Amino acid sequence: MKQPSLVLGIDPGTAVTGYGVVASDGRATTLVECGVIRTNAKDPLPSRLLDIHEGVRELIARHRPDTLSIEDVFFARNVRTTLVLGHARGVILLAGQQAELTIHEYAPTEIKKAITGRGGATKEQVQYMVARLLHLKHAPEPADAADGVAAALCACMKFVASGAALAPTSPSIISSKAFRR
Repeated sequence: MKQPSLVLGIDPGTAVTGYGVVASDGRATTLVECGVIRTNAKDPLPSRLLDIHEGVRELIARHRPDTLSIEDVFFARNVRTTLVLGHARGVILLAGQQAELTIHEYAPTEIKKAITGRGGATKEQVQYMVARLLHLKHAPEPADAADGVAAALCACMKFVASGAALAPTSPSIISSKAFRR
């Protein structure tokens, strides 16, 4: 049996970044850890981005995943919200690239569809299905952590379905603990 691949899934945010680490051998997938990285809303944006970057780097150093799966930017009505979310994604992508991880980006609707069968699923439906898929007694909390796990599961499901290896040999971009700083 091949050693399981580790996938770090991220639901980016500047206040709360959800994450989930899952191990998959192509047949079985298990939850290793999930949680959130919280930043102080009173801190300036550059300080919060540094906290997110350091939190993700700590996760990568601790778990040594093969792959980073991150939720892509959605288009919010508030342009500033979309831009700030882009900054958070940028520091997360930087941490993944610095660690030479394979990086997969998925639209929120694509992750929801992979996990629940519906691209318009609610956060509660995602939490429920994450718990079912991983045979957990309780859904990951908070919802941001479940979304991070869902991003990781999405990468596992996409690659098992395609028959491809989860982590190519060279890094590329292909498309519940809480940290408080």
